[in-house]
Amino acid sequence: MSSNIEPAVTEKIENLRNALHRHNYQYYVLDDPEISDAEYDRMMQELIALESAHPELASPDSPSSRVGGIPLDKFESVAHSVPMLSLDNGFNDSDILEFDKRVRKNLGLPPRSQATLREQKGNVADELLYTAEPKMDGVAVELVYENGRLVMASTRGDGVRGEVITSNVKTIPSVPLLLNQENGRKIPSRVEVRGEIFMKADRFRKLNEERLRMNLSPFANPRNAAAGSLRQLDPRITAKRPLEIFLYGIGRITDLEFESHWDSLQALKGLGFRINPLIRPGITIQDTLDYYKELSEKRHNLPYDIDGMVIKVDNLLFQSQLGATSKSPRWAIAYKFKAVQETTRIMSIDVQVGRTGALTPVARLEPVNVGGVMVSNATLHNEDEIRRKDIRVGDTVLVQRAGDVIPEVVKVIGSKRTGAEQIFNMPQTCPVCGAEVVDRDEAVSRCNNMNCPAQIKARIRHFASKRAFDIEGLGDKLVEQLVSRGLISSYADIFNLDKENLQRLERMGPKSAANLINAVEASKKITFDRFLYALGIRHVGENVAGILADKFESADKLCSASLNELTAAEGIGPEIAQSVRHFFEQDENRKTVARILDSGVEILFEAKPENRPLEGKLFVLTGSLEGMTRSEAQKMIEAAGGKMTNSVSRNTDYLVLGKSPGSKLARAKKLGIEIIRESDLDKLIKI
Repeated sequence: MSSNIEPAVTEKIENLRNALHRHNYQYYVLDDPEISDAEYDRMMQELIALESAHPELASPDSPSSRVGGIPLDKFESVAHSVPMLSLDNGFNDSDILEFDKRVRKNLGLPPRSQATLREQKGNVADELLYTAEPKMDGVAVELVYENGRLVMASTRGDGVRGEVITSNVKTIPSVPLLLNQENGRKIPSRVEVRGEIFMKADRFRKLNEERLRMNLSPFANPRNAAAGSLRQLDPRITAKRPLEIFLYGIGRITDLEFESHWDSLQALKGLGFRINPLIRPGITIQDTLDYYKELSEKRHNLPYDIDGMVIKVDNLLFQSQLGATSKSPRWAIAYKFKAVQETTRIMSIDVQVGRTGALTPVARLEPVNVGGVMVSNATLHNEDEIRRKDIRVGDTVLVQRAGDVIPEVVKVIGSKRTGAEQIFNMPQTCPVCGAEVVDRDEAVSRCNNMNCPAQIKARIRHFASKRAFDIEGLGDKLVEQLVSRGLISSYADIFNLDKENLQRLERMGPKSAANLINAVEASKKITFDRFLYALGIRHVGENVAGILADKFESADKLCSASLNELTAAEGIGPEIAQSVRHFFEQDENRKTVARILDSGVEILFEAKPENRPLEGKLFVLTGSLEGMTRSEAQKMIEAAGGKMTNSVSRNTDYLVLGKSPGSKLARAKKLGIEIIRESDLDKLIKI
């Protein structure tokens, strides 16, 4: 810092920053502003003027940084320390009651009809409680704070990795740049939180009106507008967009412990984050159904879009015990609102061929606006679905979309038929290569030719995609040329591309060819999970690939793994295991994997602790531990290969006894479970 700056100037800048941070908290979190917008703007302009005059006093967490920083060349990617999983969906009360039944069964709780309600130390006991939250129709993001300062913001991406959008998120006024430290509040050293960025309906309309005046295309809906705003390489553009945020959960947080999801949300609010005021905590499953009806009625009067309600088990220990599948947490479900529907006409039906050879009929529609999105295509799923609904070319149909779900044809409006409609039949040969079409599982017709150009192109596109090998420049059009000209016929051929041949392709000069060769070379170091995902094994998405990569220590071990070894991995069911086994049993697939590795591709493996003395052991804790929190104990047990659950059963190996134990102690004694102290746990782990 320059010694020429007067202390009064430094003090003035610091006071303005602190005041603006506090007024943001008052306005966005407490909804209790203490000054007018005009006064806030004057303070901001004064701060900007002082910082411009003294650039050496610049700070990345100054409120002035919200005006937008330096444009980016591209978005980097980052791994989420805790995956941002998607939610299973429910569409009626029966789905939600079935969810409650599954949760109770997995927790060892009695069915709802037998559950009793009684008070114990001021808390409701023996009753499973939920938190119900409006499901925002926005863009999910993760915010990371270190020592109270925002250091990273990223998109959800594929749930495992997202794009870094820190500069853009910092422009959003309702995102705190510094966590609230008022009243001596303890600030965790690291906070990872998840939220939904959205745009209010009235601000969205004004934005579109402005775009039309500038002869720019309007956004289709608020969600698309928010997503487009966050993906601007120039943060100054994002700063002009009316974005807001609601936080809905924690990824990982240090130094703080919570018993319930609601407690964690209240703590976030205290730290300066906005949470939705319509969240309903600590309610029974029947209460959630009642609240769903209430939200359904008021959704159209809300200032922002919601497309359903999220129901979460409130008890965090229960959440931990329930765990997750490869795709979704078992402790939460989205209860979606009824889909938006519109009427249109089927102009034709085309058949697309995917990378697994699956033939999917797609309806080409007269474009129609469905819930703010122009829809011109709708999936028809398969031939059985077409027959069941009696869908014909030329039919007037009801089309629906719900949130991110691909638009589909709900039903044919028979009264609109003229007699000119044409019955559709799935082709007996592949529409791309002419090979025989066979009916396999799941009522899906498939092209029987593994060398079908459509399959090859789709597999190569998948292999080179951002979530797989991430080969920049290898887009759809280039893949089309490479396959059509016979330069590649397998994704293994990518690593043998020749610069001279590339230069002969359309729009591929020497520089573009060199860039692609460099991108291919740069992709050769890849983590095992992304490598597995890139192979395009049926049923193996990003999360399943992560489970397999964590379970098996090399490609060779996975290749030779038996069905029993595969299903031993938590989250891998018989269908996934059979698909993986079938893939590696094919000689051609094994040769292709070998060719890839022989081309210089290096698979990166995360180092695992050599000593896992608690492998396969099940632990239950009761009472308060002295040397660690429950969360720390759970992490320590899991790091040593064990698992921790909340209830004592015959499958429990050890009960860890703390101070003031509960009823679990008596049950453990009755079942003959081994009871150990905290010191004994340390000894077991250090064996």
